Amino acid sequence: MAAKETADFGYRRVSAHAHTRLVHDVFARVAGRYDLMNDLMSGGIHRLWKAQLIDRLAPRPGQLLLDVAGGTGDIARRFVARTSDARAIVCDINARMVEAGRARGLDQGDSGALRWLCGNAEALPIASASVDAYTIAFGLRNVTRIPDALAEARRVLKPGGRFLCLEFSNVDQPLLKRAYDLYSFAVLPRLGAIVARDRDAYQYLAESIRRFPDRPRLAALMRQAGFEQIAVRALSGGIAAIHSGWRL
Repeated sequence: MAAKETADFGYRRVSAHAHTRLVHDVFARVAGRYDLMNDLMSGGIHRLWKAQLIDRLAPRPGQLLLDVAGGTGDIARRFVARTSDARAIVCDINARMVEAGRARGLDQGDSGALRWLCGNAEALPIASASVDAYTIAFGLRNVTRIPDALAEARRVLKPGGRFLCLEFSNVDQPLLKRAYDLYSFAVLPRLGAIVARDRDAYQYLAESIRRFPDRPRLAALMRQAGFEQIAVRALSGGIAAIHSGWRL
């Protein structure tokens, strides 16, 4: 009998089915305060990282972006605001995150350039070779099967399309790493307990970052998925990184 498929949920090893459910539950619980927590836990630096992601993407008029694990639409809004006639599909597996994003859009007066979709990064409800660019920000480490998500990213991109992943990464400088670990495990869960009323969700966040592939390993997974001209840029001493590649 084949071995049961498993995946890391933070520092726990769980079945693949349980992993998908557990991650879904985490984001369903924090959806209402997701944006506020992003600002608080990063000191607003996540906005600078996202701006750099869009700079590297360099949107062109008329392009269609698929933003996967798009949460409340931060990346998609930046994309459509950068150039004329751009459109974006925000896709997230969690219906509560999609609902929170739509509600935020009503408050901010979103144009018709954004479309919202509930879907799994590992089996996207998107036609093959149909989008000009694919982004995923702070979402890839939460999927159950990263190789499957990368294969799907390449499938939906048009030839000449661009893939960009913004994700937490590995801090290399020892002093910064010690400070970052202290913040991650001593401060972040307490902040989550106070603001989001969910300590466990932000304990999972800290653990999931440590289980995520390092920069060379993620680049290798992208190559295996068929991406070419792969480039990696570390941000803020390696706290985060942007991986980019092309479907050629």
